[in-house]
Amino acid sequence: MEQKSLMKRIAAARNHLVLFTILILAATAAAQDWIRTGTGLGVEKIRLAASDFKPATQDPKNTDLLKTFNDTLFNDLDNAGIFDLVSKSFYPLQVPGQPTELKAADWSASPAPNASMLAFGNLGVAADKVTVQGWLYDVKSTSTSPQVLGKQYNDNATAEAVRVIAHKFADEIIFRLGGGIPGIAESKIYFVSKRSGNKEIWAMDYDSANQHAVTHLGTISLSPRISPDGSRLAFSANNKTGWDVTMYSFDLNRIVSFPHFGGMNFSPSWSPDGAKLALSSSRNGYPNIFVIDASGGNPRRLTSGQGPDISPIWNRKTGAQIAFVSGRTGLPQIYTMEADGTNVQRLTDQGYAVSPNWAPNGQFLTFSWMRKYGPGEPGSNDLYLMDIASKQWVQLTHDAGRNDSPCWSPDGRHIVFQSHRTGTDQIFSMLADGTNVKQLTFSGDNSQPDWSWK
Repeated sequence: MEQKSLMKRIAAARNHLVLFTILILAATAAAQDWIRTGTGLGVEKIRLAASDFKPATQDPKNTDLLKTFNDTLFNDLDNAGIFDLVSKSFYPLQVPGQPTELKAADWSASPAPNASMLAFGNLGVAADKVTVQGWLYDVKSTSTSPQVLGKQYNDNATAEAVRVIAHKFADEIIFRLGGGIPGIAESKIYFVSKRSGNKEIWAMDYDSANQHAVTHLGTISLSPRISPDGSRLAFSANNKTGWDVTMYSFDLNRIVSFPHFGGMNFSPSWSPDGAKLALSSSRNGYPNIFVIDASGGNPRRLTSGQGPDISPIWNRKTGAQIAFVSGRTGLPQIYTMEADGTNVQRLTDQGYAVSPNWAPNGQFLTFSWMRKYGPGEPGSNDLYLMDIASKQWVQLTHDAGRNDSPCWSPDGRHIVFQSHRTGTDQIFSMLADGTNVKQLTFSGDNSQPDWSWK
């Protein structure tokens, strides 16, 4: 009898464990669904085929430029996160270069390629000029007008120009099939790199191409933040007067004068209208959050404690709130406040939380959080996403080295961040639900990425 009773208790415990596991898995799945819905990733993916464009002329430059164009277009559409992109291994042998060559039944055939939409076209070089014609067709449509999109582009016959054309055409497709949200193929990422010997500000295309130095100051530059209109870059640099906010003009392609603020000044952040900057400054002793005009005038202190208060970031949708990091209770935690400094709210409740960044929809914050902090405590700096209204959060990275400095893409579907998972600090991107992680930098130490507003 005792043995039977023991077996029943073991069975009951096992059932409780199974039920607990199911509930945990269900909660995790629900959290992922919540993120995917909130970031616009929850809609059913369109099955899209993107055939290689065909040569329209006999110019010898066609071969290299076509490869550049086709690779860039396919990569852009694959990175979008909203398509079920058909593998090219399933494509028909004959691909169209213009609508008169299209046989829709070949592309909509099930089980493969079973595409709903097809992007196709041609590229031709003549007299060192390139012309690209591209179309998007609904290949399952029974309508007499299956064309969704038709575009023509003309530019110089260079690889960089062709990359830009591919980005533009990809963004047109993403805009039409992605709910009217502009694509990110033409966006830029700014970051700190030490590959030249000093920490300078660098820039690259969103897909890691065209990496180049922006500054050549020969000192330490940190925390780049691009203005909403893309014309200016604010960052903190250790200049002759100490740690100051420094301003780079892309219109003039040089550093421009900016007022010395006093004290140590870090982490400038633009308001959505580009009229103001928030920053952390020790001009009054302890680092506190200040707001100044974009010209550097009219400073106004928003926090006044012995924090320190650092890393301010504006709500990119409303401009009415600022998130920041404060050590006012000990270890750094994430807080929010109104843009005038009122209604301070603490969001994280334990551990060590830094680097908040606000989603374009104003609903989410992402940040780096070591939830268990202290000697002998397990855990690492991972990225988390929190719904501001409910304070519900979900973990995006899982014990893959130190992960920090997350920043949202302008479409709200991607996040760029730094990670030490390879043994050095490098820049990575991922979809906003933590999937589709891609490494963007490989040379030197690279950190603190900032994604352009558009």
